Amino acid sequence: MKTILFSAGLLGLIACATTVPSQTTAINPASAQEAVSAPVAPKVVELGGMTNEAAAQRLYQALLNANYLATLVSPTKVAVQFGNNQFLLEPSINSAGIDRILMNRFYAVHPQLQASPELLVVIGTLNQNLNFAKFVLRDQGAVIQVQGVVTFAERVEIEELRRFMLWTNNGLAQVAQSLPEGVDQLIRPIPLIP
Repeated sequence: MKTILFSAGLLGLIACATTVPSQTTAINPASAQEAVSAPVAPKVVELGGMTNEAAAQRLYQALLNANYLATLVSPTKVAVQFGNNQFLLEPSINSAGIDRILMNRFYAVHPQLQASPELLVVIGTLNQNLNFAKFVLRDQGAVIQVQGVVTFAERVEIEELRRFMLWTNNGLAQVAQSLPEGVDQLIRPIPLIP
């Protein structure tokens, strides 16, 4: 619903912007120079040959420079805000092969649902029918971990990460729509960034 309202508002703003008569304004040379010398967010993050700790630090800095809200939550893990959701990113660098960034989202499960056989069936069905993520029960069913992986060789584009998080968000939104009404009160996202 928020997405629909946001989209409608955005379309309205675009429509207003395209109907306003154009006005010419003088450009201040000093402010133009500021814009030119402003730091540019990296499009590609070089991670090859690093330790996982160094890669996490570099990924963290690249996300901050690209205007993401991010926090280094451990030496090898970066939490990032993406829209209304948060992901935990964990670089896994392999000097002899394919590098990865593990992407996770975590959901707390209400105690009433934790021991239910229905939850096991839902998790199994999701894993069998969907290909955008792997769903895992942790801590005796108290936590659902949604896992995805971005693979790359030595460097990854920030746009690739954005698209992967968007794809995962869209998949999880479809899953949420298919669950029975009221389940959102029993399964809630666990905040990674305070």
